[in-house]
Amino acid sequence: MADQPKTTSNRPWILELVPLLVVILIVAHVLALVYWVYRLATERQPQRRKKH
Repeated sequence: MADQPKTTSNRPWILELVPLLVVILIVAHVLALVYWVYRLATERQPQRRKKH
């Protein structure tokens, strides 16, 4: 059997994590947006009184 060469990159480890960090940030922002919309939708509005 022929030995298969290992696929090692010369990039620093921090550059390997950049795509993962971007995905995590996007997910965090989407969750924050969903929570914000939920809070706006379920927030009790103050009662308005009609003045004549």
